[in-house]
Amino acid sequence: MKFGIYSSIANPPHGEHLDRCVDQVIAEAQHAEASGFDSCFFGEHHQDKDGFLPSPLIVATAVAAQTQTLNVGTSVILLPLHHPVHVAEDVTTLDIVSKGRIMLGVGVGYQAADFRAFGLSMADRAARFEESVEIIRKCWTGEPFSFHGNHFTLEDVQILPKPFQNPSPPLWIGASVPSAVRRAGRLGDAFVSTPSTTLADTVRTIDIYRQAAQEAGREPQVILMRDAWVASSRAEAEAVYGPEVMAAYRYYWENQLSEFKGMAESEFTLDNVARDRIILGEPETCIREFHRWHEATGADYFLLRLRHAHSGGPAHDKIMSAIRLFGEGVIPYCE
Repeated sequence: MKFGIYSSIANPPHGEHLDRCVDQVIAEAQHAEASGFDSCFFGEHHQDKDGFLPSPLIVATAVAAQTQTLNVGTSVILLPLHHPVHVAEDVTTLDIVSKGRIMLGVGVGYQAADFRAFGLSMADRAARFEESVEIIRKCWTGEPFSFHGNHFTLEDVQILPKPFQNPSPPLWIGASVPSAVRRAGRLGDAFVSTPSTTLADTVRTIDIYRQAAQEAGREPQVILMRDAWVASSRAEAEAVYGPEVMAAYRYYWENQLSEFKGMAESEFTLDNVARDRIILGEPETCIREFHRWHEATGADYFLLRLRHAHSGGPAHDKIMSAIRLFGEGVIPYCE
């Protein structure tokens, strides 16, 4: 198994300066590299009160410049908000600068505020997304092409230089609802799962993805994004990580995302939502849980969401300790 971390730069708590949070994220990425992690990923939102990153590729570039072997990626860029030629060129540039360490993760988006910021309709997002994926792949060939779609019209385009990776950086697609999961199977090099689903729901989603990928003649690859935390004891893990992950889940619950839709207030507790959803506890428990999820899903890549933008935490020193303990007490036993 391989492991990555998902990070974010939120509006900093306790009066900290935002540039200090950027320094902390870079330090966490460096520590993850030294601790045996494979990658560090960043997401995108706009007009978010919690300060989600609006430009994840810029932060990924900063991390790539401060590391040697760590892969960097996006999970996800909200592709309908961008011109695909710009995305293709920016990712190519980072691929060359990092000597082949970029993974492009894209998604259609689900928050209306993101689309309002650019004057775009959410009704067109799926069609724009599919055209954009096709254009990006054409850009990365380095060959001249034209494209005539409903949303993009391009004449005699050739993007050079070509990416460092041969034939191109991997293009991963994040999705949660069945139609988007099937799209990931048709178009993507890998599928990135939603971190807050239960194991049973995750397995059902992966089955949909694998069927679509096989029908499209693609080799399925599953990336399990999970909320996870390791500590010296379950009690410590719950005390440090519990409030942070529950802040994110409350946001999902209040906005009636499918995995929490219909859940009563009385049911909304860490004990209840963690079951078969969050990987949490001492190293032995985490090892056992990663193996269980691997056996149930067939996935061998875990992307761990340690830092939560909705709360700004856990604290930097706690994240550094968790990264170290994952590296010493968990990752070597999940190979």
